[in-house]
Amino acid sequence: MSIFRIGVFLLLAATVIGPALADEVDELARQLIALRSEVEELNQELDLIKDEHRADMGSLAAQKTELSANRNRLDTQLQQLQQKLAENVAIASQAGVDNEALFPAIIGAMDEMRSHIESTLPFKREERLSELDEIRVQLETNVIPANRAANRLWGFYEDEIRLTRENGVYSQTIELNGERLLAEVAKLGTVLLYFRTSDERYGQVRKSGEDWRFELVDDPDSIASIEVLFDSLQKQIRQGYFEIPNTLAGRVSS
Repeated sequence: MSIFRIGVFLLLAATVIGPALADEVDELARQLIALRSEVEELNQELDLIKDEHRADMGSLAAQKTELSANRNRLDTQLQQLQQKLAENVAIASQAGVDNEALFPAIIGAMDEMRSHIESTLPFKREERLSELDEIRVQLETNVIPANRAANRLWGFYEDEIRLTRENGVYSQTIELNGERLLAEVAKLGTVLLYFRTSDERYGQVRKSGEDWRFELVDDPDSIASIEVLFDSLQKQIRQGYFEIPNTLAGRVSS
């Protein structure tokens, strides 16, 4: 092939390849611009997610502090009642008083404990009040002497303090929409209480004024989170991170 022919061939090749290469470059440029725009959108979404996460974590921290304060308050209240009972019993013993003189102090302690149970989370309330009433009846009918009643009441106080620290699943009768029925309840100390009925309805306990109410939840996310809580507690998973409906406000980790 002569030099002239080679030159013509290269010129023709450049003429053919040049526009095709230019189109390819243009397409790559368009793709690059699209990708850059997509990256910027993703960065904006990531920033929003980070902001929401920071807000959620701040809310969770505040709610956790509030729940912890509530539990500490209940612990303190029970311990004060227990200390008051111990002081009354000790004073009576040092004074050498008989059972009849000790009687008013024990009755007063029972009244205070009854008020405490009636005002706090309605976990097995009927059973707890029944046990307290049994001690009182036996004391008032002289089935047991005052000093023995004081010992039993002391043990009752210790059980109440233990309730503030225990998490678990139990069965109890609840009142739901005017109907009494047996349900499973998930108790977190004496601060939060959730329930599950036999027909797989889920709910939580909320305080309304001075009363507590068992209320159903209909939000799918809330139902799912309560279901996870029940499953975890039944598997003896009592520590970790749980996202659950918060009866105080919003959602909280436990």
